[in-house]
Amino acid sequence: MLLTIVRILLGSLVSAGIHVYVWLRLVKPANLPPPWHRVATIGLIVMFLAIPTTTASRMYAPGLASSLGWVAMPWMAFAGLTFVALVLRDVVRLMLWLAKKLLGQDPTPQLSRRQFLTRVTGGAALAIGGTGVAAGMLEARGEHEIVDVEVKLAKLPRALDGFTIVQLTDLHVGMTIDRGFVQRVVDRANALQPDLIALTGDLVDGKVEDLRDDIAPLAQLRAKHGVFATTGNHEYYAGADPWIAEVTRLGARYLRNERVTIGDGDASFELAGVDDYSASDYPGHGEDLAKATHGRDPARALVLMAHQPRQVHHAAQHGVDLQLSGHTHGGQIWPWHYVVRLQQRGLLMGRYQVGETQLYVSRGCGY
Repeated sequence: MLLTIVRILLGSLVSAGIHVYVWLRLVKPANLPPPWHRVATIGLIVMFLAIPTTTASRMYAPGLASSLGWVAMPWMAFAGLTFVALVLRDVVRLMLWLAKKLLGQDPTPQLSRRQFLTRVTGGAALAIGGTGVAAGMLEARGEHEIVDVEVKLAKLPRALDGFTIVQLTDLHVGMTIDRGFVQRVVDRANALQPDLIALTGDLVDGKVEDLRDDIAPLAQLRAKHGVFATTGNHEYYAGADPWIAEVTRLGARYLRNERVTIGDGDASFELAGVDDYSASDYPGHGEDLAKATHGRDPARALVLMAHQPRQVHHAAQHGVDLQLSGHTHGGQIWPWHYVVRLQQRGLLMGRYQVGETQLYVSRGCGY
């Protein structure tokens, strides 16, 4: 709980800086009439406060979080994109100012011209932010893209050539992701008639008692060799043990630093799963690849389910052939994906090769 509070506070601090910059570079210099200036200022403050309120209320007032989420989450993206557009604008203006200074020209525009440019470029920044958010919302709430990835594993028996795994990750059920959304994901997964389904974490954003009905369609998932799951960081924010019990009740088997054999005899491979990278912060949890791989047959192919891509560096040390991960959402919002890329040691989306281990990072189902 303390870690969750710290994360909310740190996120709020960054968000506050973004909102202050937007106010300083967009609202303050626009020279709006006093009533509109007050409205814009108060509006920014209210929208800023809506973000941590929504995040915190997921665990205590899910109804409030679901209602506020439709406003606060798009606004968070909108503010972030507008902030980036304003920074880029200011960088260009600084470069032009320096160029004029070097050429001996007066770099300071007349007051009326400065106000005009501020309003025009500010409006452009708002348009960029709004267009980006609208496009992202339409894509996320629309039909999911099915990404077909062919992976060649040297140790995979010929009898299992064409074995199919459907990976579902980062649903983030709660707030704006509801039962109808989950049902569509389940229906599309089942339509692929997979041999195995892998749930690689961050399924939920809230407590079991609040989201039990929304997550219920997962019980309908069907695969020849079963449905397997691992924890993501958001399960720990929401209460990992109750969610492990609930998703297990719905028919999935959690692999917590353990592995199972998929197939029979020589026509088989090993599937392992580990706790999330951050799980060691929680009693009774934590990634343990040594335990998951202990006693394995190195001649048999090993596929690992691990929520965060950066866990592949541990996987490569333990002879894993393929790791399936999520977590990053493909970076989600440009240019903030550079921060995600840094955190995940350059691993953002798609396919990678780390030592002898192949990695596939899904962009996720829920945004």
